[in-house]
Amino acid sequence: MTAGDRWGYGLGTLGRDMLAALVSTYLMFYLTDVLLISGRELLVLTGVIVFMRFFDAVNDPVMGIIVDNTKSRWGKFKPWITIGAISWAVAGVLMFTDWGLRGWGFVVIFTVTYIAFEISYTINDIAYWGMLPSLTRDQREREKVGAVARICANIGLFAVVVGIVPLTAWMGGMLGSTQKAWFVLAIAVAVLMLVFQSLTLLFAHERIPTSDEATPLRELFRVIFRNDQLLWVTLGMVLFMTGYITTTSLGLYYFKYVYGDEGMYPVFALILGVTQLVSLALLPAVSKVLSRRGLHLVATSMIAAGYAVFWFSGTSPLLVAVAGVLIFAGQAAIQLLLVMYIADSVEYGEWKLGRRNESVTFSLQPFVYKSSNALASGAVGITLVLSGVDVATSAAEVTASGATVVKLAMLALPAILTLISWAILRATYKLDEATYARIIADLEARHSA
Repeated sequence: MTAGDRWGYGLGTLGRDMLAALVSTYLMFYLTDVLLISGRELLVLTGVIVFMRFFDAVNDPVMGIIVDNTKSRWGKFKPWITIGAISWAVAGVLMFTDWGLRGWGFVVIFTVTYIAFEISYTINDIAYWGMLPSLTRDQREREKVGAVARICANIGLFAVVVGIVPLTAWMGGMLGSTQKAWFVLAIAVAVLMLVFQSLTLLFAHERIPTSDEATPLRELFRVIFRNDQLLWVTLGMVLFMTGYITTTSLGLYYFKYVYGDEGMYPVFALILGVTQLVSLALLPAVSKVLSRRGLHLVATSMIAAGYAVFWFSGTSPLLVAVAGVLIFAGQAAIQLLLVMYIADSVEYGEWKLGRRNESVTFSLQPFVYKSSNALASGAVGITLVLSGVDVATSAAEVTASGATVVKLAMLALPAILTLISWAILRATYKLDEATYARIIADLEARHSA
């Protein structure tokens, strides 16, 4: 594996996560605070988002079969990465286009556009992450390329998180409309996504041979449900990511309506972004000292401690910063670990079932993100209505009980989900370093034979 593979693949996530963050984290804010839709429309659109994310998530493994069975001069991943990226960029821009409609007409247009966005995301995401195990079998090399990918993803994510408030405010003043500012931002993010995806297409290469035998659609569920390690990782990831996305999605609402200073949000986001980048950069070195199981425990403990500090931080910027460092340093580590767990499940499935299915296996990752996004979107939508934030214009209009509802959803619920996720994986996930090494040795003996 070359540096070109590592960086060409890793940089591909930068623009992807910018566009994903713009929609998954800020779409609800765009609907409530920019378009000013009614509470009834918000509940309907929340239902649409939750339903479509679940529905699309169930279809992800079918896309995995399609990618795994693809044979082309460019490999099986790159054609779908290209198709998905282009259609995803178009749908992302349309999501923030002013159609001149409000009320139920807007609900219909939004639903159609959102379906196109989710389908395009599926095509690109499954092909992109399915390519990761084909780059190398070596666990340490996978950790390196995974760290590069997560670092680039977090740079993209936090570029949006940090820049969203000042950029839309600045562009809104120039363009005379906050909605136009969001539209222009969506175009810029879509273009960046295409640019960085091009680097993956040019410089990353498949290096692990796969079987020429196609996987019939009828065997889809066999590939997934007989891979017990993949199923346990999927469950653990859904719980963890639901908490993570709930926290990030409610962040802007928290600082605007509970903390009382919206301007603190980009500062907080910048601190968190730097923390995650440093955490990911240090992980390859830390993994030489700690086992993956030990690292998971340490990261989970940091997150739990961070949420506890955040709950009692009040309006202290220092305590909020300390809490953020603990939470997001731990979350960065766990996100990378879970990607590595899925990657190692590819070899486990090959060893157990006799067929290598990278894309079907990694189709569970977008399934996780969409399912957790759906659950988190439901939690956020319900929280906004129950707390009264959906009809408030400032922190003064949110009651003490409303603020508590926001804190419970943003801090207590994610902490509980993170602890449950760790407990499940501690009890069920068996692919530690020694077990994985034995599986690789057996696979190489089979290939030699």
